[in-house]
Amino acid sequence: MAVQRTFSIIKPDATKRNLTGKVNAMIEDAGLRIVGQRRVHLSEAQAKRFYEVHAERPFYGDLVNFMTSGPVVVQVLEGENAIAAYRDVMGATNPSEAKPGTIRAAFAESIDANTVHGSDAPETAAEEIAQFFTDDQIVG
Repeated sequence: MAVQRTFSIIKPDATKRNLTGKVNAMIEDAGLRIVGQRRVHLSEAQAKRFYEVHAERPFYGDLVNFMTSGPVVVQVLEGENAIAAYRDVMGATNPSEAKPGTIRAAFAESIDANTVHGSDAPETAAEEIAQFFTDDQIVG
Protein backbone atom coordinates (compact mmCIF):
# COMPACT_ATOMS: atom_id res chain seq x y z
CA MET A 1 0.00 0.00 0.00
CA ALA A 2 1.19 3.48 -0.81
CA VAL A 3 0.43 6.88 0.61
CA GLN A 4 -1.13 8.99 -2.10
CA ARG A 5 -3.09 12.17 -2.56
CA THR A 6 -6.48 12.73 -4.07
CA PHE A 7 -8.66 15.73 -4.79
CA SER A 8 -12.07 16.40 -3.28
CA ILE A 9 -14.79 18.98 -3.75
CA ILE A 10 -17.57 19.49 -1.25
CA LYS A 11 -20.24 20.74 -3.64
CA PRO A 12 -22.66 23.70 -3.38
CA ASP A 13 -25.58 21.56 -2.19
CA ALA A 14 -23.54 20.57 0.87
CA THR A 15 -22.00 23.95 1.65
CA LYS A 16 -25.45 25.55 1.41
CA ARG A 17 -26.64 23.14 4.12
CA ASN A 18 -23.54 23.75 6.26
CA LEU A 19 -22.35 20.13 6.00
CA THR A 20 -18.62 20.77 5.53
CA GLY A 21 -17.72 19.70 9.07
CA LYS A 22 -19.82 16.54 8.90
CA VAL A 23 -18.32 15.57 5.53
CA ASN A 24 -14.81 16.30 6.86
CA ALA A 25 -15.47 14.09 9.89
CA MET A 26 -16.44 11.20 7.60
CA ILE A 27 -13.29 11.77 5.51
CA GLU A 28 -11.10 11.72 8.61
CA ASP A 29 -12.93 8.74 10.10
CA ALA A 30 -12.05 6.87 6.89
CA GLY A 31 -8.36 7.35 7.73
CA LEU A 32 -7.68 10.22 5.35
CA ARG A 33 -5.94 13.47 6.29
CA ILE A 34 -7.03 16.83 4.90
CA VAL A 35 -3.70 18.40 3.90
CA GLY A 36 -5.11 21.26 1.83
CA GLN A 37 -8.48 22.96 2.04
CA ARG A 38 -10.13 26.20 1.04
CA ARG A 39 -13.58 27.56 0.33
CA VAL A 40 -14.01 29.12 -3.11
CA HIS A 41 -16.75 30.22 -5.45
CA LEU A 42 -15.96 28.73 -8.85
CA SER A 43 -16.18 31.02 -11.84
CA GLU A 44 -17.87 29.73 -14.96
CA ALA A 45 -14.45 29.44 -16.62
CA GLN A 46 -13.07 27.37 -13.71
CA ALA A 47 -16.07 25.02 -13.71
CA LYS A 48 -15.94 24.60 -17.49
CA ARG A 49 -12.23 23.78 -17.36
CA PHE A 50 -12.65 21.38 -14.46
CA TYR A 51 -15.49 19.47 -16.14
CA GLU A 52 -14.27 19.80 -19.75
CA VAL A 53 -14.10 16.00 -19.99
CA HIS A 54 -17.93 16.14 -19.99
CA ALA A 55 -18.24 19.04 -22.47
CA GLU A 56 -19.99 16.91 -25.10
CA ARG A 57 -22.44 15.35 -22.66
CA PRO A 58 -26.00 16.71 -22.41
CA PHE A 59 -25.69 17.51 -18.68
CA TYR A 60 -22.53 19.66 -19.04
CA GLY A 61 -24.29 23.04 -18.97
CA ASP A 62 -26.41 22.10 -15.96
CA LEU A 63 -23.31 20.76 -14.18
CA VAL A 64 -21.41 24.02 -14.75
CA ASN A 65 -24.42 26.04 -13.56
CA PHE A 66 -24.74 23.89 -10.44
CA MET A 67 -21.05 24.06 -9.56
CA THR A 68 -21.08 27.86 -9.85
CA SER A 69 -24.34 28.28 -7.90
CA GLY A 70 -22.62 28.69 -4.54
CA PRO A 71 -19.35 28.17 -2.70
CA VAL A 72 -17.52 24.86 -2.72
CA VAL A 73 -14.73 23.48 -0.55
CA VAL A 74 -11.75 22.19 -2.52
CA GLN A 75 -9.47 19.77 -0.71
CA VAL A 76 -6.36 17.67 -0.99
CA LEU A 77 -6.66 14.40 0.91
CA GLU A 78 -3.78 12.13 1.81
CA GLY A 79 -3.59 8.56 3.03
CA GLU A 80 -3.00 4.92 2.16
CA ASN A 81 -4.55 4.35 -1.26
CA ALA A 82 -6.33 7.69 -0.84
CA ILE A 83 -8.13 7.58 -4.20
CA ALA A 84 -9.83 4.25 -3.54
CA ALA A 85 -10.38 5.06 0.14
CA TYR A 86 -12.11 8.34 -0.68
CA ARG A 87 -14.23 6.80 -3.43
CA ASP A 88 -15.35 4.15 -0.94
CA VAL A 89 -16.41 6.72 1.66
CA MET A 90 -18.07 8.92 -1.00
CA GLY A 91 -20.41 6.14 -2.12
CA ALA A 92 -22.08 5.62 -5.48
CA THR A 93 -22.76 8.65 -7.68
CA ASN A 94 -26.46 7.88 -7.47
CA PRO A 95 -27.29 8.27 -3.78
CA SER A 96 -30.08 5.70 -4.03
CA GLU A 97 -27.34 3.15 -4.80
CA ALA A 98 -24.88 4.41 -2.18
CA LYS A 99 -24.13 2.07 0.72
CA PRO A 100 -25.20 3.16 4.21
CA GLY A 101 -22.43 4.99 6.03
CA THR A 102 -21.16 6.76 2.92
CA ILE A 103 -21.19 10.51 2.38
CA ARG A 104 -23.67 10.34 -0.49
CA ALA A 105 -26.03 7.99 1.35
CA ALA A 106 -26.01 10.37 4.30
CA PHE A 107 -26.19 13.75 2.56
CA ALA A 108 -26.79 13.68 -1.22
CA GLU A 109 -30.05 15.18 -2.41
CA SER A 110 -29.99 13.67 -5.91
CA ILE A 111 -27.72 12.18 -8.56
CA ASP A 112 -26.85 15.76 -9.56
CA ALA A 113 -26.65 17.34 -6.10
CA ASN A 114 -24.56 14.49 -4.72
CA THR A 115 -22.51 16.41 -2.14
CA VAL A 116 -18.94 15.53 -3.18
CA HIS A 117 -16.53 14.95 -6.05
CA GLY A 118 -13.42 12.78 -5.87
CA SER A 119 -10.64 11.99 -8.32
CA ASP A 120 -10.84 8.65 -10.09
CA ALA A 121 -7.16 7.97 -10.86
CA PRO A 122 -3.67 9.18 -9.86
CA GLU A 123 -3.27 11.19 -13.09
CA THR A 124 -6.66 12.85 -12.62
CA ALA A 125 -5.88 13.61 -8.97
CA ALA A 126 -2.59 15.31 -9.88
CA GLU A 127 -4.28 17.40 -12.58
CA GLU A 128 -7.22 18.38 -10.39
CA ILE A 129 -5.03 19.27 -7.40
CA ALA A 130 -2.85 21.48 -9.62
CA GLN A 131 -5.92 23.43 -10.79
CA PHE A 132 -6.61 24.64 -7.25
CA PHE A 133 -3.46 24.31 -5.12
CA THR A 134 0.21 25.16 -5.30
CA ASP A 135 2.72 22.92 -3.54
CA ASP A 136 3.16 25.41 -0.68
CA GLN A 137 -0.59 25.31 0.04
CA ILE A 138 -0.47 21.57 0.77
CA VAL A 139 0.81 20.79 4.24
CA GLY A 140 1.16 17.05 4.84
